[in-house]
Amino acid sequence: MVDGPIAETRAGKIRGAMNDGINVFKGVRYGEDTFTTRFAAPQPAAPWTGVRDALQYGASAPQAVSGDGGGLFASWRPKPPLPTSEDCLFLNVWTPGLRDRSKRPIMVWLHGGGFVTGSGSSNAYEGTRLARRGDVVVITINHRLNSFGHLYLGEYGESFADSGNAGILDIVLALRWVRDHAAEFGGDADNVTIFGESGGGAKVSVLMGMDSAQGLFHRGIVQSGPWLRVTPEDVAAQAAARVIEQLGLTRDTIDQIRSLPLEQIQTAVATASQPGAVGIATGPVLDGRNIARHPFYPDAAPQGRQVPMLIGTCRTETSLLEGAAAPQLFALTWESLPKRLAPWLQGLDVDAVIAQYRKLHPSYAPAATYFTITTDCGFYRSSVAEANRKAEQGGAPVYFYLLDWETPVQGGKYLVPHALDIGFVFDNVARSESMSGIGPEQQQLADSMSEAWLAFARSGDPNHAGLPNWPKYDASTKATMIFDVASHVVNDPRAAERDLFRPPAAPVAAAELGSSG
Repeated sequence: MVDGPIAETRAGKIRGAMNDGINVFKGVRYGEDTFTTRFAAPQPAAPWTGVRDALQYGASAPQAVSGDGGGLFASWRPKPPLPTSEDCLFLNVWTPGLRDRSKRPIMVWLHGGGFVTGSGSSNAYEGTRLARRGDVVVITINHRLNSFGHLYLGEYGESFADSGNAGILDIVLALRWVRDHAAEFGGDADNVTIFGESGGGAKVSVLMGMDSAQGLFHRGIVQSGPWLRVTPEDVAAQAAARVIEQLGLTRDTIDQIRSLPLEQIQTAVATASQPGAVGIATGPVLDGRNIARHPFYPDAAPQGRQVPMLIGTCRTETSLLEGAAAPQLFALTWESLPKRLAPWLQGLDVDAVIAQYRKLHPSYAPAATYFTITTDCGFYRSSVAEANRKAEQGGAPVYFYLLDWETPVQGGKYLVPHALDIGFVFDNVARSESMSGIGPEQQQLADSMSEAWLAFARSGDPNHAGLPNWPKYDASTKATMIFDVASHVVNDPRAAERDLFRPPAAPVAAAELGSSG
């Protein structure tokens, strides 16, 4: 028998381990095997007897094999890779104390990978250092993704009414678990922060507008994951109909989808996907049942009015999202740049936009210009829109940031890529060597960013002694914390660039929210 801390959940007892003074519980079941609730809302974990070991991460949700981000994610990947299974409703807990009435802030991390890939088990998300540094409870979760989380079959009967939002309902169930077990794990059920990067930030955005999530969290942090709208019901239904056709099912035989081999469903989704169309099951659905309105369109949803938010981006998000998949982008010339930018700048004078960027940033090479423009017209602009709408709501405050520190890895070609902030936020520089490198500057960023996130989790205000004063954001001044070796605040730091995209260019595709491991 392994010695270790024992916690008691409503379903049964679990045994964890100690790591550097932190109680660690991995692979804790919060819901039943989703094969039993395929395309339906999840069910809480059934009770067990005895003491279950919680020493290893649980299975990740079924998903396609993703790339390694050009090697930037190499140090984050668990080795060997974790198995995938429909039995995936597990969470992981790091806490300094058990049953000690300390009422620590609870920080629940929602992983990246859009709504399609990823898990809460990345090395980058290991919560020991953050929990110890801030005396907080850190929790990461797994939940359903892609077609198993968001294939909208509501038109096939009441039993499928929750199918388009099953994955986000898994998160709601996990947050209920957090509320019910806060005291056992030394946390405060009335002080829960949800935070996430890329698709994780998108999940935070969506939860801000869900009735069923109200009261389950009290602060929200969106890192490179603005998500203003969810998929309209009719679009999701049309996409699902193509999958059902590929499976050879009809309205009369639709129930068979609950027992088909998962590989058969994955193949049907891949075959039914259409180039240029909205992807199949790539995110939550405006089903009128679980999600009754867009989270930040045309304004901020009222459900999140009293929830403080922290929102921001990295300066060149697309250097990873575009560059890792198309290495030729790093060799762009001024002659080849306009053609590559044209799809991003529909309705705009591409040459004029490039000319203005060259004037504003004369030191930028063509590749840096490409990655900056595509980030500004997508992630950055959408993040500003989300922050504006939150601020204009007039409720709890919002704070805004921009990460501007360039990673030196691989010769520095990635500049300030998507997901660079994660290792700093978790104070996990040593686990992020492939993304950020290791050194005093990296640790300095980790000190300032992790302390800001911890301060925000405690009070809804990210200010701390290691940063200059960080004002609340409003839609007119747009005060922005620029995280760098010497962090500083600038009002509306990319105003000139943003003005180039009025009227707005084509919105960034959902898939651009990326795969952050």
